Amino acid sequence: MRFATQAIHAGQEPDPTTGATIVPIYQTSTYTQEGIGRHKGYEYSRTGNPTRTALEECLAALEEGKHALAFASGLAAATAVLSILRPGDHVVAAEDLYGGTYRLFEQVLARQNIEFTYVDGRDASTFATSVRPHTRLLWVETPSNPLLRLVDIPAVAQIAHAAGSLLVVDNTFATPFLQQPLKLGADAVVHSTTKYLSGHSDVVGGAVVTSDEEVAAWVRFYQNAAGAVPGPFDCWLTLRGLKTLPVRMRQHGENALQVARFLRGQSMVEEVIYPGFSGHPQHDLVQRQMRGAGGMVTFRIRGGKDAADHFFQALRVFSYAESLGAVESLACYPCAMTHGSIPEGDRQRRGLGDGTIRLSVGLEDADDLIADLAAGLRAADRQLAGSTSETVGVGEK
Repeated sequence: MRFATQAIHAGQEPDPTTGATIVPIYQTSTYTQEGIGRHKGYEYSRTGNPTRTALEECLAALEEGKHALAFASGLAAATAVLSILRPGDHVVAAEDLYGGTYRLFEQVLARQNIEFTYVDGRDASTFATSVRPHTRLLWVETPSNPLLRLVDIPAVAQIAHAAGSLLVVDNTFATPFLQQPLKLGADAVVHSTTKYLSGHSDVVGGAVVTSDEEVAAWVRFYQNAAGAVPGPFDCWLTLRGLKTLPVRMRQHGENALQVARFLRGQSMVEEVIYPGFSGHPQHDLVQRQMRGAGGMVTFRIRGGKDAADHFFQALRVFSYAESLGAVESLACYPCAMTHGSIPEGDRQRRGLGDGTIRLSVGLEDADDLIADLAAGLRAADRQLAGSTSETVGVGEK
């Protein structure tokens, strides 16, 4: 079956008891058994639940992996994969990454004597030069959060495997509709299913997908042992979202391209970052390993934090909010929101300055989105002009 068909049918056979077409919400914590060691596949819902099984089977099919494990959040999924690590292990990570992942690395795992090296993921050779004898894992986001930098997955996979390491790809921004890292050589894929996969800002979840039997066995053990599992209703909501993923991702991409083109022509905008532009330095990589550039657009506004604040306050269609990947458009200020846990000096060095704004372009009419952004930029321009005139006035006195 092709992708769109799998999104609707994989793991979602009619209910054997009632014939219900849609997978039921099995809202139960336990299951009546026939006797010692005799049950119908389920014993306790931390260990397994039929609604969760349906979601996991669908996710595995969409990523073309053998195994998928669902978790209560994207960070819970990331923690499950990283639990493979042991004291003394070393990780090489692409430096532009979600602030919550950085916090997990530096404030949780580093205390367990796990060492991290950060590299510019746009250059695959930086991974090769950073690998050490005790490097256990390479971690990348592609496209990255929030600067939309791409990593050449096949090239980095080759480096990882030559070193006896695993490559884990956070595929949240791309989704399996636009990119399937396991087919490109990755050993495991991590998702925040909160984002595009569920797609409606009404559930928090995560997932790990892999075809590596050892990785799958450990993550499955960890899922049950640590217990950070999603409830059946959360699984059902995510499964419902997956059914429309192909349609939504196409429209997200179309709207994002129109928004990015508009921003590129505005005097208040210093830079627009969108891999879908033919002039983007990694556009050829988009064409090689993705089916499209996705729905995220990042830009730098003149005037820094103050201008950004006035921009956000003027928005009426875009919501100033954390998260991404839903039907409604969201505008985010990474320095104070998603990446606030990264020290300011590190943010600046990595290119995440005070004027950086991240847009999750939703499914509203593109003309309305552009008009809203135009209003925000006008408000920022007025603030910047007023600030400049005040400064000149003080000097004249």
